[in-house]
Amino acid sequence: MVQFTAEIIGTMMLVLLGNGVVANVVLKDTKGHAAGWDVITLGWGLAVFVGVIITAKYSGAHLNPAVTLGLAMAGTFSWGQVPLYISAQMIGAMLGSSLVWLMYKDHFDATEDGDSKLAVFCTGPEIRRYSRNFISELIGTFVLVFTILYTVAPSLSLDGAKEVKVGLGALGALPVALLVVAIGMSLGGTTGYAINPARDLGPRIMHALLPMKNKRNSDWKYSWIPVLGPIAGGTLAALLFLLLNNYLGIMK
Repeated sequence: MVQFTAEIIGTMMLVLLGNGVVANVVLKDTKGHAAGWDVITLGWGLAVFVGVIITAKYSGAHLNPAVTLGLAMAGTFSWGQVPLYISAQMIGAMLGSSLVWLMYKDHFDATEDGDSKLAVFCTGPEIRRYSRNFISELIGTFVLVFTILYTVAPSLSLDGAKEVKVGLGALGALPVALLVVAIGMSLGGTTGYAINPARDLGPRIMHALLPMKNKRNSDWKYSWIPVLGPIAGGTLAALLFLLLNNYLGIMK
């Protein structure tokens, strides 16, 4: 129950701040209107930082079904916990996106462009070609999960000491936050780098449900890309990790 609650809260904060920076940039009459891609990528990275800080101690701070599945496939997480974590991540993402809508309600009302409103909730491709959009999400999530699998905690050995605990505290969340910024700046220009099925699907559902003026459809024809692409990317990352470690005996 602690892990379930932590994943809900952490994913809620992730989406609140991540989708919040998108709202600040794309909606009409905000202080950050038209601030640009750099602000969005940095905002999402900091959103990850906050989400990981809150949940790392209690649930390991997955915040992403692709990460949860990748860790389970790599043998570093229990398969029995996977449904619990993914359901919590979906609930958190839906709550976070609802809070963004509440926070920016007046600006949603002032914005006439339905595409901009949808962009606050979920991702979409700049050039719609499903096969390549899928590959974009696969590659971005592969980089995310593969790097996470090779992220190690700091260690220290002392003569005569049986156990030495070393930690970075809140700074332990920084590597993953910087990783997400790097993915956004380098690989996010094609599809908006969902790299997280819950982050995209949960808010997309809320976009369909919440009342908004001049609301367009929720682009369900595209919705499978930011779900299956990240899952495929996380799976490939786990398989390569297992191959390099268990079968080839390198990069341990």
